[in-house]
Amino acid sequence: VQLQASGGGLVQTGGSLKLSCAAGRTSSNNGMGWFRQAPGKEREFVATISWNGGAPNYAESVKGRFTISRDRAKNTVYLQMNNLSPEDTAVYLCAKSRYASGSSEAGHYSAWGQGTLVTVSS
Repeated sequence: VQLQASGGGLVQTGGSLKLSCAAGRTSSNNGMGWFRQAPGKEREFVATISWNGGAPNYAESVKGRFTISRDRAKNTVYLQMNNLSPEDTAVYLCAKSRYASGSSEAGHYSAWGQGTLVTVSS
């Protein structure tokens, strides 16, 4: 499974970005997730969604600002990020769950994309 994340870039504080993850047909029955890793920090969970687009779940730090969605017909998962702050600066990675449901646990994911860099300037 190849996961291709895109949509990162440089944005000012308060701005928005929409990330995309091309997941491939083999991911259509799996939960998907977004994680991020900032320089010098461990990877952390951001958002997850189940196989059918239900049960979205978010890290507390992004609740109310980020929205995860998926288009199963396009085999693509999205992360809409609003009201960005410098603390959101990181490489964002999409991942495919081993299960139909989503998960906040990195160990529940069997495939990872290469990531896309999001930089938020102050």
